[in-house]
Amino acid sequence: MTRQPASTTVLVTGGAGYIGSHACKALAAAGYLPVAFDSLEYGHEWAVQWGPFEHGHLEDRERLREVMQRHAPQAVMHFAAYAYVGESVTDPARYYRNNVAGTLTLLEAMREHDIRRIVFSSTCATYGNPLTPLLAEDHPQNPINPYGRSKLMIEQILADFAQAYGTRYAALRYFNAAGADPEARIGEDHDPETHLIPLAIAAALGGTPLRVFGNDYPTPDGTAIRDYIHVDDLADAHVAALGRLEAKDECLALNLGTGRGHSVREVIDAVEKISGREVPHTDAPRRAGDPPQLVADATLAKDMLHWQARYTSLEDIVATAWRWHGRSRQPAFDSGGN
Repeated sequence: MTRQPASTTVLVTGGAGYIGSHACKALAAAGYLPVAFDSLEYGHEWAVQWGPFEHGHLEDRERLREVMQRHAPQAVMHFAAYAYVGESVTDPARYYRNNVAGTLTLLEAMREHDIRRIVFSSTCATYGNPLTPLLAEDHPQNPINPYGRSKLMIEQILADFAQAYGTRYAALRYFNAAGADPEARIGEDHDPETHLIPLAIAAALGGTPLRVFGNDYPTPDGTAIRDYIHVDDLADAHVAALGRLEAKDECLALNLGTGRGHSVREVIDAVEKISGREVPHTDAPRRAGDPPQLVADATLAKDMLHWQARYTSLEDIVATAWRWHGRSRQPAFDSGGN
């Protein structure tokens, strides 16, 4: 990984969150100075360990201006967003105001300070229901919920800004982020928690039994299959995408995943093997809108970024999550499922 001068500053919105904090770690390792900008609505100040912290909200244009004036970032990594699919259905205004309008405010502030490069945290939810076993970047984008639509709107706004104003962007559509810093310095700590691996770990630690939504899918064991990618691999891809934007005058839209799917029952088995504990679980009906399988074709990211996932074993990913959640300071858990 190419090291940068210490003066190369990157503003990381959502830098106190799960993926954003790991991106700050990766940026620092590559020689950048990450400045975490976060409202702390879902992020944690303790997760900001590799650069300055600035408290603020995307909708606060004056605060963004102050931060950009103080730190003079040369680029932005944009993670700040609401990301609960169910909540986006019941309260879409909240998602369009924060995710879409907030991003527009950020982009306008970037223009004022002549910041032309942005790496955007997008999602496979922009594709909607899959038409093929592996999802490539040319798959139709037809999101089925306001969360996915908000992310697609942002991709479209970025394309318009690129054409009109010369903004250069990388929209990284990733699949199921999982795992934690191998040294257990930072990790997943959501409230409420909705992701499968931490919920399975919580059940193994004596929390609420895991609910498995759907056992009658057309998959080998009847449970849904997802592509789990380690959060450090995601972070490394963001740094690689930034390097590509610095080297070439272009825009990117890339999938990030391992290209391998694992079922809910395989995740339960992996947690039980790593922890040596049973994962109590109950079966529940399918959730509306949950496709049987979501797996990435990440060939383009490998070719363009010279990047590929280092964590290719589900058990290795689970082991880093177990190390994090097994610490004496237990994150807050809520009931949920896959």
